[in-house]
Amino acid sequence: MKAGGFHAWKKCRRTFFTASEQSALAVADPGPHAPLLLAEFAAAFASFLDSHVLLQMVTEPSTDEVVRYGSVGLQTPIPPGGAAGVTRPARPSSSPVCTRARMIVFFPTYARRLPGQRYWRATVAGMISRPLPPRSRRRSLAIGVIKRLLEIDEADLHSPVFQRRADAFLFQRVAGERVRIALGSRIVDVGHSDRVGHFERVIDLDEEEIEGLLEPACRAAGGPRSLSYAAVPDRDADGLPPAAEPRAPETGRIHLVDEEGVSVISDIDDTVKVTNVADRRELLANTLLREFHAVPGMPEIYRRWQSEGIAFHYVSSSPWQLADCLGGFLRDVALPAGSMHLKLFRLKDSTPLGRLPSRKSSKRRVIERILNDFPRRRFLLVGDSGERDPEVYAAVARRYPQRVPAVVIRAVAGRTTPEKVRVRLERLSRRLPAGVLHAFTDPVELTRLTPAV
Repeated sequence: MKAGGFHAWKKCRRTFFTASEQSALAVADPGPHAPLLLAEFAAAFASFLDSHVLLQMVTEPSTDEVVRYGSVGLQTPIPPGGAAGVTRPARPSSSPVCTRARMIVFFPTYARRLPGQRYWRATVAGMISRPLPPRSRRRSLAIGVIKRLLEIDEADLHSPVFQRRADAFLFQRVAGERVRIALGSRIVDVGHSDRVGHFERVIDLDEEEIEGLLEPACRAAGGPRSLSYAAVPDRDADGLPPAAEPRAPETGRIHLVDEEGVSVISDIDDTVKVTNVADRRELLANTLLREFHAVPGMPEIYRRWQSEGIAFHYVSSSPWQLADCLGGFLRDVALPAGSMHLKLFRLKDSTPLGRLPSRKSSKRRVIERILNDFPRRRFLLVGDSGERDPEVYAAVARRYPQRVPAVVIRAVAGRTTPEKVRVRLERLSRRLPAGVLHAFTDPVELTRLTPAV
C-alpha cells in the first residue's frame, strides 16, 4: 500500500475508532507482522459495520434497514422454531439472492457414508444477511473509508466488479431467521440463523433416497456425485408470503464422497487463484477491483485428477462473505466443484497479534476434521508458500503419515527471496518421509505426480 494510503487509513482509524480499542478494523499494522490480508480486512470491515458503536450512532435506520432478530437474545444460539406453511418460492440467482432484501447463501458441503450402514450423513450450511440500502449512511461511510484506504477513483467505485465485491461485505447479519429447504420431495427444517447469521444442520439420507435425488449427470460410475436442494421461503413477520411474484429459490449443493479413495484438500489464494498475497496493494486490487483469474495450468491439473476419481475440498482463510464469489470463480475457470471451508471471522481474530495463530490453527482443525470424517481415504494437501500452508500441511502429514502420501506446495514470490523459500521447504521436507513434499513453480511439473500416490 502506498504511504499516502496508509496515512489516510490511520486518519480514518483515528476518526472512527476512538470509542473502541477493540474495533473490528484495528488490523492495519505497520510492524513486523504479516501484511494485512484483504480477506481479513473485508471480514473485519463487515463485522465493523455490524457492531461498531459509532456507526450505529450515526445511522438513521429506516424500516428497510431494521434486521428482525425474533425474541431470542443474540448471545446464544437460537433454537429451531415451530412449523410454518410452505409458500411460493423466492427469486433465484447464482449470486446471493434477495427476498425482501434478505440474502441467503448456501455453502457447498459434503456427505459421507456412515461406516457399516446404508445411510449418508450430510450437512446443510449457509449464511443469511440483509444488504445495506443504497442510501444508507452506514453504506456511504463504509464506501468512503474503502475509497480512501485503497486510493481508488469514482470509475473504480462504480465498476461492476467493485459493486459485486462490495455488496458481499456491506450487509447486516440476520439472526433468528428460520431456514427450510426442499431436498427432493422432503422438506427439512434447518433451524434458525445464529447471532452471526450462520446456520447449519446435519441430516441423514438412506441409499434409496440418495439414488432418487441424483441428477442424471451425476449417475456416471466413478464420476463426481452431488445433490442439489432449494430454499423454501418462510412467512414474514406479518404472516405474509415474502415474495409478491413467483420466483425460483436459492439453491445449494451437497457433494457425495465415498468411504474410500483419494481426495485433494486445496487452498485457494495463490494456489489456484491469482491473489498475490505478498503485495498488499495488488492483493486488495485483485480481490476488490479485478475479475478473479486462475493460476495458469492449475485448472487443467485439477480436472485431470478429477477424471481419475479424485474428490475436492477447498479450505481457505478467506471469509465466508466471499463464498458466492469464489464459487462463481470455480465455475468460470472450470475448476472441479467440491466442498468449501472458509473462515468465520470474529472481532478477536482481527487484531494483529491474534489473527496469525488463529488462522493457522483453524485451518489445521478443518483439515483434520475432514480426515476424521473419511478415515479410509487418502489425501493430497495442495497449497502455496505465500503463507503458512507448508507448516500446516507438514504438521498434518506427520500426524497422519498413512493418510497423507503427498504435500504439494506452489513456490510463489513473496516477502522473502526464492532462496529462502527453497531453504524453508527443504527444512520441512526433512521432517517428513522421503518424497512426501513436492514443491513446484509451474503446474506442468505436477503431471509427474499421480493422484493415487
